[in-house]
Amino acid sequence: MPDPVSFSLDGRVALVTGASRGIGAAIAEAFASAGARTFGASRTGSALSGVEGLACDVADAASIKAALARIDGSGGRLDVLVNAAGISLPKPPRADAPAELARFRDTLAVDLVGPYATILAALPLLARSGRASIVNVTSINSTRGFPDNPGYVAAKAGLAGLTRALAVDLAPSGIRVNALAPGYVATAMTARSFADPDLHAERSRHTALGRWGVPEDMTGAAVFLASDASAYVTGQEIFVDGGWTIRGLVAMREGTR
Repeated sequence: MPDPVSFSLDGRVALVTGASRGIGAAIAEAFASAGARTFGASRTGSALSGVEGLACDVADAASIKAALARIDGSGGRLDVLVNAAGISLPKPPRADAPAELARFRDTLAVDLVGPYATILAALPLLARSGRASIVNVTSINSTRGFPDNPGYVAAKAGLAGLTRALAVDLAPSGIRVNALAPGYVATAMTARSFADPDLHAERSRHTALGRWGVPEDMTGAAVFLASDASAYVTGQEIFVDGGWTIRGLVAMREGTR
């Protein structure tokens, strides 16, 4: 069995994007509690107590470069990178092709191009670690079709593929690359369906464990992937979804057959 200390992040430096709220904030806080010096990047630059806030827009290459320069100047290395920043845009009021294409491009810029740009900018720092870990936050959308948001589904599927590709490319540098795929988690992004009684119940019914997740449900897997406990794990996508993706037939609504 692995030594329990292998789950420790003592002495490591971590960067979590999208760290001002939701899953990113929970992961950043968990890393700090596990002993890592943790930088939390977001467009606002705000972060929870114990996490060092960085203003960074992952859709802006110059902003990414500036954030990594600050980390470089404060210690000169990076051991863990978590790409948790993401957006899910509503359907445009004008449902024409140009508006929909703009939504698609804007989503991919943050949810797919953003993580890749961040990884590329961070590579010099990660290479100095000797045991670096990259964790990309994908979604159950990476393997399932969901309605009315093709950009988000395409971005998450692409990020899962990028994870596998980079796991191969970066292995010679001692950098592991994995993905964490949440199910339905109560965050600002899912607030509308969480607050809708019918949608809330429908999501709960489809989840084998019978409930929505909370951001803190993601932290155990994130710490595992960041630590030496997963030293022989790379190129994997770990689903933390309460059993959403393994569910076949689900119970009908009460009163129906």
